[in-house]
Amino acid sequence: MALDTETFSLVKDAVARFVRERLIPAEDIVEETNDVPEDIIQEMRELGLFGLSIPEEYGGLGVSMVQECEIIHELCKASVAFRSVIGTTVGIGSQGLVMTGTEEQKQQYLPRLASGEIISSFCLTEPEAGSDAASLRTVALRDGDDYVLNGTKRYITNALRAGMLTVMARSDPNKKGAGGISAFLVDPATPGVTITQADEKMGQRGTKTSDVIFEDVRIPASALMGGEEGQGFYTAMKVLDRGRLHLSSVSTGMSERILSEALGYAAERKQFGTIIGEFQLVQALLADSQAELFAGTAMTLDAARKYDNDEDISMQAACCKMFTTEAAGKIADRAVQIHGGAGYMAEYKVERFYRDVRLLRLYEGTTQIQQLVIARNMLKNHAN
Repeated sequence: MALDTETFSLVKDAVARFVRERLIPAEDIVEETNDVPEDIIQEMRELGLFGLSIPEEYGGLGVSMVQECEIIHELCKASVAFRSVIGTTVGIGSQGLVMTGTEEQKQQYLPRLASGEIISSFCLTEPEAGSDAASLRTVALRDGDDYVLNGTKRYITNALRAGMLTVMARSDPNKKGAGGISAFLVDPATPGVTITQADEKMGQRGTKTSDVIFEDVRIPASALMGGEEGQGFYTAMKVLDRGRLHLSSVSTGMSERILSEALGYAAERKQFGTIIGEFQLVQALLADSQAELFAGTAMTLDAARKYDNDEDISMQAACCKMFTTEAAGKIADRAVQIHGGAGYMAEYKVERFYRDVRLLRLYEGTTQIQQLVIARNMLKNHAN
C-alpha cells in the first residue's frame, strides 16, 4: 500500500495546514476542557485521517509505513491529544484486523473505521498484566455458539469514544503463556461491558484512557478475530512492532515542536543585555536537541522503509521507540531549561509538553521492554 507521490504530497500539505490553522490555535481549549472539540474531530474525518493505514479497498487512504510516519510527525507538531483521537484507529486498534481478520470482519468494520464513523480501541493491558502481556487474566470461554468474556482492562485509550474494541483474552485457560490468548472484536454497547470515567493523568489532557470491565459479556463466535483461537498474542506483537514506528514519529513530531518553542524563546529572550541564544551553553542545549531529533527521524524512516519492504524490523522498531521517546524527554527537559523559570509556568507551552512527553516512554512497551527486545534479537542473530 502507498499513495502516489503527488497525492501524498497533497495530503501531507493539507495536514500541515490543518495543524497550523486549526490545531495549534485550539491547544489551550483542549488543555482547559480536557477534551478535543467535536468540530475538530469532524474535520479530521473529512481529511481522511482515521483511514490513513486502512487499505483503499475498504475506504481508507492506504498509505505506506513511511508515509504514515511522515504524516504522524506532521500531526504531532500540535498537542498530542489530537493524534490520540485517531491513533488507536490508525494503529493498534485496526491493524490486527487488517492483518488477520476474516473478510467478513473486515467488511463489517474497516469501512466504518476508515470514515471515522466508529473509533477503535485496543484492550490488552490489565491491572496485573502490563509489560508481561502473556500473563493476562481476562478469559473468553466457549459456550455453544458464543464466547463469554470476563475480566478488566486498564488504561485503554479511546475506550470512551470507541465503537469497536479489540480485546485480548485467554480462550484456553489450561494453556499458559501466549498460546492460549485469542483476539475478539467487541461492540462496547454489548450488555455487561462497563467503561469507567476517564483517568486523571499527569499530562496529555484531552486524551481519554479508561478501565474496561467485562462481566459475563456474551459475544458470538464470529467475533473471534481471524476465526482461529490462540493467535491473539502473536497478532498483538505484530501490531506493536508497527505501532512502535508510529509512536517514534509521534515522538519526533513532538520533539520538533518543542525544539521550535525553545529556539524561538532563545532568539528573543535577553539576559545581561544579550539574546540568550548567543550564549554558548544555550547553543549546546539547542545543538544536542537538533542532533537527537535528526537521528531519531532518520532511523524511524529507515526502519519504516524496511517495514514497507517486508523485512523483519522487530529490533529496529524497538530501537526507534527507545531512542526517540528517550530523546523527546531530553529535548523537553532542555527546552524548559532554556526558558528558565518561565519554563515552569503554565503560560508557556513547554511546561505542558514536558508533562506530555513523559508517557511516551511507558506505553506500547516501556524503554526497559525495548531494551529486552533489542538485546534478545541481538543474541538470536548472533547465534544464527
